[in-house]
Amino acid sequence: GKSTVDKLSLFADEQNMSMWQAIPHFKIGARAAKALAGFVTMIRSFQDKASELNAFDLAALIARKSKVVDHLKSDHTPEGQNRLDNVQGLLDGIKEFVDSDELVGAVITEDKSLASYLTTIALHSDLDEDSDESEYVTLMSVHSAKGLEYRAVFVVGLEEDLFPSFMAKDDPNGMDEERRLFYVAITRAKKYLVLTFANSRYRFGQMRFNSPSRFLEEIHPDHLESTSQIRTRSFKFEPKRVPSGIQGKFSTPGSTRKAPTLLADPSTFAPAPSNQIEVGMEVLHLKFGKGKVLKIDGSNETRVATIRFTQLNNTEKRLVLKFAKLQIL
Repeated sequence: GKSTVDKLSLFADEQNMSMWQAIPHFKIGARAAKALAGFVTMIRSFQDKASELNAFDLAALIARKSKVVDHLKSDHTPEGQNRLDNVQGLLDGIKEFVDSDELVGAVITEDKSLASYLTTIALHSDLDEDSDESEYVTLMSVHSAKGLEYRAVFVVGLEEDLFPSFMAKDDPNGMDEERRLFYVAITRAKKYLVLTFANSRYRFGQMRFNSPSRFLEEIHPDHLESTSQIRTRSFKFEPKRVPSGIQGKFSTPGSTRKAPTLLADPSTFAPAPSNQIEVGMEVLHLKFGKGKVLKIDGSNETRVATIRFTQLNNTEKRLVLKFAKLQIL
């Protein structure tokens, strides 16, 4: 409980060590000691699995075994919902990292471990620093936006089970609260308001195909300048069609993924140690083919190379050298 954690924190501070280091030396009652021993066993089991599981499988295991998601689902307050959304957003981001070759900033890594995910994310920590620029985009929850106004507002995630939340689906009072929050969101805009929804997104580690939010039905089409065609189970309206620019066939859950096309022969491929890669070198990558190193940022474990790959129509990609597996030509 909180009392045990507070006492452990105080003891760790007094001993000038971390709470984890302090646990074996911490004297406490039998009941609390048993609970603490169970916690240690659980954490060590996660450490044992870290080398076996990819980032998402390990993160999902941690979320399930620790019961953090179950705990947050039982908290029906707005704050509890925000915390659940934050955890879900983290899991979805890890899932995308595992399933794709690219992450924010097009930094690519072939190591899909949780440690690799955290290392890659750390490369973008400068994005979290405060900016002195007078013009910038503010990202916030609807609750945080109360009382504020902006010239232009984008409300995203207007999908069933997201906004409104799945927790409010069978609760009339909860649905009224979600509707009130939607009103708060759209009235933050002074001049421009953009409402968006995704046809599909990761939810709880799985790709879900979504219906637009019921709240969109409550806005008369005359008040919308342009929109993609919106369909839900109960309504359909088409103010002005805006083409998405996307054509072709789309896979559905359960469809098989094609094996990646290799642009180098694996049998003769001989990657060099990452510390030997330098600017100006001609290199070979199994998936991207031949390329030239244009720039290297960072140092030691966090070196990131910008490489122009000639076999990808001179596309430039940023690769974490520790995991990139490049052969020097």
